[in-house]
Amino acid sequence: MSDIEEEKVPEISMKELIETIAKALVDYPEDVEVKEVTGDQTAVIELKVAKDDLGKVIGKKGRTAQAMRVILGAASTKIRKLTVLQIIE
Repeated sequence: MSDIEEEKVPEISMKELIETIAKALVDYPEDVEVKEVTGDQTAVIELKVAKDDLGKVIGKKGRTAQAMRVILGAASTKIRKLTVLQIIE
């Protein structure tokens, strides 16, 4: 058997991940605010956007917000920490 090298993936924090996604979705990226509250086993990401952009972040029937939560959940399994996204109005 040969040694298989792991592909080097740039480290990105969960806060940066949500901030990048949110800024790509909204009309006013300068108004995107992301705060991270961390504990031993969990982290809460609080996302705040401009009032006009709230619908874009949530999406129809909450699908965009749910997709962001799925991506966050998948990414957080790598660091073995439960991460929750809260969208602040």
